[in-house]
Amino acid sequence: MKRIKNFPNLILILLLSLIVVTACQNDDDSSANNNNPQENIPDTFSEYFGNEISRDFLGTVIDKNHNPIEGATITIGSETATTDSNGVFIINGATVKQRFGYIKAEKAGYIHASRSVVPSIGTNKVTIMMLEATVVGSVTSGTSGTVTATDGSSVSFDGNFIKEDGSTYDGSVDVILHHLDPADDDMPMQMPGMLYAENENGAERMLQTLGMLAVELRGSGGEDLNLAEGSTSEIKVPVDASLMSIAPNTIPLWYFDEVNGYWKEEGQATLQGNMYVGTVSHFSFWNCDIPAEAITLCVTATNEDNVPLANMYVSITSATFGTTYGHTNENGEVCGYVPSNESLELNVYSYDVCGDTPLHTETVGPFTVDSNITVIVPDNPDIIEETVVGTFNTCDGNAVTDGYVKLSYGYQTFIDTVTNGEFEINLLRCSDNNTFAIEASDYANLQVTDSISYTFATPLTNIGTISACNDVTEFVQYTIDNDESFLFFENFSVAFNENLDSTSGPFIDIVGQSNGQGNCFYLNGKLNEPEYLGTYDYINYNEQDDTGFFIGECLSVSDENNNITYNLTALGNVGEYIDINFSGSYEDWDGNAHTINGVVHVLRDN
Repeated sequence: MKRIKNFPNLILILLLSLIVVTACQNDDDSSANNNNPQENIPDTFSEYFGNEISRDFLGTVIDKNHNPIEGATITIGSETATTDSNGVFIINGATVKQRFGYIKAEKAGYIHASRSVVPSIGTNKVTIMMLEATVVGSVTSGTSGTVTATDGSSVSFDGNFIKEDGSTYDGSVDVILHHLDPADDDMPMQMPGMLYAENENGAERMLQTLGMLAVELRGSGGEDLNLAEGSTSEIKVPVDASLMSIAPNTIPLWYFDEVNGYWKEEGQATLQGNMYVGTVSHFSFWNCDIPAEAITLCVTATNEDNVPLANMYVSITSATFGTTYGHTNENGEVCGYVPSNESLELNVYSYDVCGDTPLHTETVGPFTVDSNITVIVPDNPDIIEETVVGTFNTCDGNAVTDGYVKLSYGYQTFIDTVTNGEFEINLLRCSDNNTFAIEASDYANLQVTDSISYTFATPLTNIGTISACNDVTEFVQYTIDNDESFLFFENFSVAFNENLDSTSGPFIDIVGQSNGQGNCFYLNGKLNEPEYLGTYDYINYNEQDDTGFFIGECLSVSDENNNITYNLTALGNVGEYIDINFSGSYEDWDGNAHTINGVVHVLRDN
């Protein structure tokens, strides 16, 4: 798999906030970032966030192996949802602030996880990686002790613990400990919130991390614990070898406020060898960071015709504070925090499957206030713009109102919401790969489709109508004149004959009955040798060497002006699937013109 250099391998990806992932501070004297007592600091930190607004969210929750986590509880303000079997959640109309939205994820067996974003208009997409609540070691109340992980990170205790209600706890204490390394590609998905903070003077800052430590304490009954008032613990946070040259001798410590969703400055750590060592008085996540003044920057990426470009990687690099990144939503927009008062390098990339060369580079800034900019990505002959549209219905033919569609192309996956049964996915693809797969989920009714293969009909691919029916193993579905849809899901006869020794050549016959409704479906195709898969047109049986497909008998399709295109994308063995999608125009037996598009997903009988 090819990657964009220095970018994390995000298959289910979906970060909308620009997150600091590298560090380039070369001077131990961070006086340029000292708190300015003349700053206009609001009475409460939340005043930085702006007014309340309503925004839509679509997210994916995964584990450390990038597998989906089902049944995680998601909270945004007063709204809650639960992840489905794909680890996906949808919350529409959540109340957030103009410059700040906070998404929490919880599930038994995992430590508390979250993501914070600068909300954009449109669908805000996030990916949260939850870490297992694995006990690294145990200590006993009343006795000092130290728990050390295999990478050398450690926490020391004086033996005094309290429960959540403030009462004293006596007994064994399990210590859950995770070190989050900035050199790890997955760290931006694992860390809570985003690298945005309140300093000790109450001013907002973005952070440049050199390492984090997640600590959670559990009693013998599974209850959450913390340090008793007046108690302290020593923490040791390893610094990756690649960051040692830029690590200052002392660095501010920041803890994550799990109620409000941002970091707060409290204390400092000292570099001892390759470890930052500091003293803390309570536990959540602790972070070793260099702060910088920040503004919010929203970037909209368009093509030369001013059409928004969705699902693009956008990176912004500061000579002082490293690289931040995100990807654009359906409006071509991505927002986040960047350093103020600096010229920044902005790069726009296609997805990593197409290589690591940016499609567009320019210098932006310096910015002193929150800003919005538009960047125009020039045409590239090696990258193709695609739009995939369709209709998603329930099994009884009603429009899905709360669901999503997942498009898989190469190593990338795009997930977009369905609005009143309609969906649209925009992406860039490489010129050497023109197949993709679609899987749709009715989030409200917990119904899904199979994953169906399609071929791009550049630049617009209309896959027609698909339906979510869990217990349907094979089906044929098509729509005529973008109006009337037909669904067949039983009584199929599917024959494939290689017939290699015959002049007739290999062929497919598919026959289906429409559940006693008096309709039927018949598809016949003669295939190319030896590569069966590919694109076919109408077959003229009067020409012996012709190959192609024909829909006949029950569907009124004549030989005249038959311009239907068929894409054979899968031809499995017996008991496996044959996938065909088709679209185009034709005349019926009465000479009337029609359009049609549909999909065949049936099991091969022989």
